[in-house]
Amino acid sequence: MEDAMPTQSQRLPERFPVGTKYVIEGRPGQVPTRFIEFPDGTRLKLPKRPAPQKSAPAGRRTRIKGKRGH
Repeated sequence: MEDAMPTQSQRLPERFPVGTKYVIEGRPGQVPTRFIEFPDGTRLKLPKRPAPQKSAPAGRRTRIKGKRGH
């Protein structure tokens, strides 16, 4: 099995192959290890903390419409 460490420019795909696993390993009192394991056994280590999300440009945001009671 080969481990690949993601770089900041590397992004996860929108879709994963069938059989892909999201794995969290850890023991009480330890920081858990998180990775994605693909069906071929390749592992992609994930960072300890998720990267901050960039907000969409103001013109591309969607507004949730509320229900109007009559």
